[in-house]
Amino acid sequence: MLSVSRHGLRVLFANILAIYRRELQSYFTAPFYYVIAGVFWLLSGLFFLVVMTTIISQVAQQDLLQQQFGAPSQAIDVPKLILESFLGLLGSISQVILPMLSMGLYTEERKHGTLELLATSPITNWCVATGKLLAVLTFYTTLLLPVIIYQFVALQQSTPPLSPWLILAGNGGLILLAAAILSLGMFLSSLTDSTILAAILGFAVLLVLWVLDVLAKNTGGNLSDILSYLSPLEHFTHLTRGIFRSSSLVVFGSYIFLGIFLTAQSIDAFRYQRN
Repeated sequence: MLSVSRHGLRVLFANILAIYRRELQSYFTAPFYYVIAGVFWLLSGLFFLVVMTTIISQVAQQDLLQQQFGAPSQAIDVPKLILESFLGLLGSISQVILPMLSMGLYTEERKHGTLELLATSPITNWCVATGKLLAVLTFYTTLLLPVIIYQFVALQQSTPPLSPWLILAGNGGLILLAAAILSLGMFLSSLTDSTILAAILGFAVLLVLWVLDVLAKNTGGNLSDILSYLSPLEHFTHLTRGIFRSSSLVVFGSYIFLGIFLTAQSIDAFRYQRN
């Protein structure tokens, strides 16, 4: 019985890996995704430079004014402030790019008639959805790696240097947020053969998440606590500040699971319609 279960797990992982490799290869052969990478790196680099120079200039001016008026100087953790501000902007850039990454996950399969083959293949819909999600998340992470490197290079030059944990926690939160958004976007792409419509639906989901975050910050009592808990943007903000909570992993994991589950159900419904 144990050998059977191990064999089943090996087959499961082999199927996921096969889908993962196929999807990941498509990202590095399509010119469209190189355009996305170029735009992402250009904007992130410019924003990092602007954030860093602006905050350093503002802190220097504040110190000068305090000296002129004889007020005691206030200690400001400049590297941490730069990191929080930059990750907030990076999250905004990512929220524009992520729907464009997820919009073609299943719409292309519908266009080329391969979705029917996937729906009726021995590979389960769960394996297909998981492999696709891991591939697009890997591509996004490769976009993020150079950005993480120059965060380390720049922010480790301070005295004292910024804790590497803060950089890893903030960028880890960004990857978790991306996984949640991509998972939901994958489900939306399974509903239509129009990449434009899938992208619009993806932006609509982001709007809902943004409204959820705004309501969480502007309401009070138990409702605010519930909305804050459900808001992935709120948990992302906590991680950018180095605040790690197990509830953040639960919320992000729930959104990821929800997207995969809904995608699998959507493909099942498509298969039954064909039958």
